[in-house]
Amino acid sequence: MTANVGMIDKWLRIVVGVLLIALALFDVIGWWGYIGIIPLATGVINFCPVYKLIGMDTLGGGSGKSGNGSA
Repeated sequence: MTANVGMIDKWLRIVVGVLLIALALFDVIGWWGYIGIIPLATGVINFCPVYKLIGMDTLGGGSGKSGNGSA
């Protein structure tokens, strides 16, 4: 598994995941809040299988960085 989740994406996933799980634990939003396990896990391991399927990453390294943009 190659990392495909950047730092901002990672922290947003972790925060949203923890928030959803906490709201579910305190019975604010019901049992469906445990879906927060998914963004939490993908944020912690820095890998998103959906990004892999669509060929996307948010690391920001490599693509388009080789030139100055001057023609």
